[in-house]
Amino acid sequence: MKCQPTASHFINGQYVEDTAGDVIECVYPATGEVVAKVHSATPAIVDQAISAAQSAQKEWAKLSGTERGRVLKRAAEIMRERNHALSELETYDTGKPMQETLYVDATSGADALEYFGGLAGSLTGEHIPLGEDWVYTKRIPLGVCVGIGAWNYPTQIACWKGAPAMACGNSMIFKPSETTPLCALKVAEILMEAGAPAGLYNVVQGYGDVGGALVTDERVDKVSLTGSAATGKKVYAAAAAGMKHVTMELGGKSPLIIFDDASLEDAIGGAMLGNFYSTGQVCSNGTRVFVQKGIKDAFLKRLKERTEAIKLGDPLDEDTQFGPMVSRNQRDIVMGFVERGKAEGATLVTGGNAIDGDGFYIEPTVFADVTDDMTIAREEIFGPVMSVFEFETEEEVIARANDTDLGLAGGVFTNDIKRAHRVIDLMDAGTCFINSYNDAPVEAPFGGVKGSGVGRENSKAAIEHYSQLKTVYVRMGPVDSPY
Repeated sequence: MKCQPTASHFINGQYVEDTAGDVIECVYPATGEVVAKVHSATPAIVDQAISAAQSAQKEWAKLSGTERGRVLKRAAEIMRERNHALSELETYDTGKPMQETLYVDATSGADALEYFGGLAGSLTGEHIPLGEDWVYTKRIPLGVCVGIGAWNYPTQIACWKGAPAMACGNSMIFKPSETTPLCALKVAEILMEAGAPAGLYNVVQGYGDVGGALVTDERVDKVSLTGSAATGKKVYAAAAAGMKHVTMELGGKSPLIIFDDASLEDAIGGAMLGNFYSTGQVCSNGTRVFVQKGIKDAFLKRLKERTEAIKLGDPLDEDTQFGPMVSRNQRDIVMGFVERGKAEGATLVTGGNAIDGDGFYIEPTVFADVTDDMTIAREEIFGPVMSVFEFETEEEVIARANDTDLGLAGGVFTNDIKRAHRVIDLMDAGTCFINSYNDAPVEAPFGGVKGSGVGRENSKAAIEHYSQLKTVYVRMGPVDSPY
């Protein structure tokens, strides 16, 4: 098999196999071909990974932040040197076209390693003078961190979780999605080559039961999940039972509001990026596109033209712009939503069909005349399905945009800068965009409000979620006790 890894798991600095675990097939979404097989972790593998992470963390935490950062920055360099091979593996793992993976996946993982590597030496506490006495604080690691990844950005998520954890002096056990098991193994391999101690970054494969075993183990101190809101509630509850630190980066049903004074081409480009990039499999996508009444017809006409010009094809061809869904099951789920949209009265502007063949392709799809109570307006689809709504006033659209239990992202296109900030301020979302959509630089915090999770990925904010403060009061004089 063309992508077969050395072994299923990476533990304590080396590849490890245990064929007693269930077989997990890695299927290339463009052809339906099985390109690799791995085994789900057995209890023995899980125990081995946690023991290795515990041991490595104690030694890693003794290093200075600068020493830790040096390893992470070296790993970033190696990742960039191997970008083409890593991008190709990501394409086999996910089906995303090389036109995306070459510029977004391993490169953004390298950005995270470099950024947090540079930040590691600056993680200090503070001195608080109290007259003759004083207090100092220390920023200390949490211990063993577990990362549970989603299948849409396997390399990026492995680094988004691992880099801040390691910068703060923690160790990491990463469980990739069973749909995309390959890329995280390369991240672990590169970290070892860069000088990370054995056991610092471990990868174990598995289904939900493996994730459950990791989350509930008393030796684990922190859990970070990227996944659906429904899965997040279960994982959050399980982690809370053990009083573990958590970061939950969950789904969204995010609004993108387009006012009639916006640049039409820019707004359409933003809406397409927010619905069709990565075949629509992005948690922050602006899938509810609210277009002001005066420009709706022009918007839909030009959107249809540009959508129908998207080049579908072989993801390994760098000219291809749009690849398959990640799996047959995900394609079936998305097609079910498309059928619901038709049945409930939305107008199909373009697309709406699965494409015949062995791969899991679906046409980029646009619905118009969508109302707020339709299924496609309420539920996260996680596929290339854009719903276009009409609105008239600013007050009206803000109320409708916020009418969801989720709050990951939101955006606005307008040339009125006062209105842009006013609308964003009123939007119930953690990650927002003005005249843009879905930018996610490592320097900026990423995460949601309401049902879209807790905590933040990336930026200095992530440090707060992978470390804690120790406060030390120092008395310089005698203790004045009444007893």
